[in-house]
Amino acid sequence: MVISIILAHPEKGSLNHAIAMTALDTLKNAGHEVIFHDLYKEEFNPILPANEISRDGLRDPEIIKHCEEISRADGIIIVHPNWWGQPPAILKGWIDRVIRPGVAYRFIEGDNGEGVPVGLLPAKSAIVFNTANTPEEREELVFGDPLDRIWRDCVFGLCGVTDVHRRIYRVVVMSDEKKRKDWLLDVQNLVKTVFPEN
Repeated sequence: MVISIILAHPEKGSLNHAIAMTALDTLKNAGHEVIFHDLYKEEFNPILPANEISRDGLRDPEIIKHCEEISRADGIIIVHPNWWGQPPAILKGWIDRVIRPGVAYRFIEGDNGEGVPVGLLPAKSAIVFNTANTPEEREELVFGDPLDRIWRDCVFGLCGVTDVHRRIYRVVVMSDEKKRKDWLLDVQNLVKTVFPEN
């Protein structure tokens, strides 16, 4: 299988990086081909220019490459922190520029305004790994876990990815080394379960 990993965290030594590297190693050890992008390291440009809005407006070679890669991925792994109940801006920009009409979804011909798209992504499964400093009770009761809605319904559900898994590791600032090792073991186990050996 071809699995795409998208990492969005600016600190190289972060738990997010450790999660992404654990997922990467687990997939490679299982015989999968991995397409890996560290958006901050690559200085991905998250700004969607006006000329890219139209379906036929894609010209940037970097974005074309990302679109081609996501179009051939059998699975997707996203790793990012919970910032204000949202992905970091760089990842939101990646969604805007890569998860686009004609690549990730299309609208039905003759659509009368209901705007129900047909998903085009070939990936059947996705995993989203989040880190957070908000306790679970507060996230659920006060905020309603907006990240789950964003990824499960607004992104993957819209694009045809039906098997979506999500893990949130929290409260990161209060975690010790043992807790982080437990989290990384959980990452490894979930990746093995969702994307078994080739």
